[in-house]
Amino acid sequence: MAREKRREELYVTVPSLFRCPISMDVMKSPVSLCTGVTYDRSSIEKWLALGHKTCPATMQTLPSTNTTPNLTLRRLIHLWLSHADGAQASPPSCISKQQAAEIINGEFNFDSLAKVIGFITASEHNLKFVALSDNSISRFVEFFAKSNEIRICEQIVEILDLISFEIGVRERLNKLILKSGDGRDCLSSFSLVLQKGKTESKVKSAKILKLIAVNPESQRKIAEKSGLLYDLYNLSTVETDTSAVEAGLSALLTISTTRPVKKELIRFGIVRTVGKILSGYDHSPPVRAVIEKALAILETVATCTEGRGAISEDGECVVEIVKRLMKCSGVATEDAITVLWSVCCLARDRAAQEKVAMVNGLTKVLLVMQSDCTANTKHMCGELVKVLRAKSTKSNLAPYETRTTHITPY
Repeated sequence: MAREKRREELYVTVPSLFRCPISMDVMKSPVSLCTGVTYDRSSIEKWLALGHKTCPATMQTLPSTNTTPNLTLRRLIHLWLSHADGAQASPPSCISKQQAAEIINGEFNFDSLAKVIGFITASEHNLKFVALSDNSISRFVEFFAKSNEIRICEQIVEILDLISFEIGVRERLNKLILKSGDGRDCLSSFSLVLQKGKTESKVKSAKILKLIAVNPESQRKIAEKSGLLYDLYNLSTVETDTSAVEAGLSALLTISTTRPVKKELIRFGIVRTVGKILSGYDHSPPVRAVIEKALAILETVATCTEGRGAISEDGECVVEIVKRLMKCSGVATEDAITVLWSVCCLARDRAAQEKVAMVNGLTKVLLVMQSDCTANTKHMCGELVKVLRAKSTKSNLAPYETRTTHITPY
């Protein structure tokens, strides 16, 4: 009885900001529409899947149905849930600000870092205290670079992830992590976590790397760090957890801005990997983000000759791209059209054209062309239609040409 009463009290005290306006439950993956209203991803995707073109809360017509992850709100909910879970059990011992400051300025070990994590997750105020302390971030990064103990590295990754979205932290992390020459020591620690850490730690490492890749210089340093690019690629290949696959693809997408990096990903087998992702995942809302990132990666590598060649050679991948048209989000569909245009129109690869035509690609491209897509996408659809219609016409004439070839004149 007491437990039921306690749960009821906790339910009543849930901040209204944390509830989804549709389900009224605490949001697991908050995303915002262009109207500025935030919903739980699963709820708003079900709403949009029913064909609605309005914001449920405001009933405004949506010029775009794209959603943007509300990372700040997600972190606040995470902190609140951690505090609420702790309230249901016996209250954990939490260190004071003075004790936290002493730990930050002293020697780090597993127990002391665990206390800092407990302190940060206890309240938003504590999180800001650590994030805005003068030397806290530099101390964490310095120790992270020197440590070769996986448990310690995972703890520091968790701390950096918790404070990463506070104002100014991103820029400080970028400067500190990448400051020493080519950022060798600190980036080596990220490689260690990506290779030997728990899945949750790997995801957080990929997110931090994506976060600090704020400009071409930082993207280059991360991409050129020996083994790190492959570690991120491996995260999207070996792990079965969708959050890990998405985190790996997101990081790769952010740092794959130059042709050498794209060629390296192609050498790793990124086209084959994406083909397996497209064929192995269903069309349910929870995996939408993974599919979006997978198609965006293909769109990126298709900008170079080697990428177009690799996609054209992988017939199954081409087929899966066609199957995903109009099955995910508008962004994913437009990326898919760009890839198909790159191999069928720009590269004029006959094998790719035949594969697209074989799985009723012409009809699907026409459907996209009639949808609410961008002008550039409509233009690419138009060119694809011309190519595929020509391919279809030749295919239909083939039997007639075969029959008439062997007619002997009188």
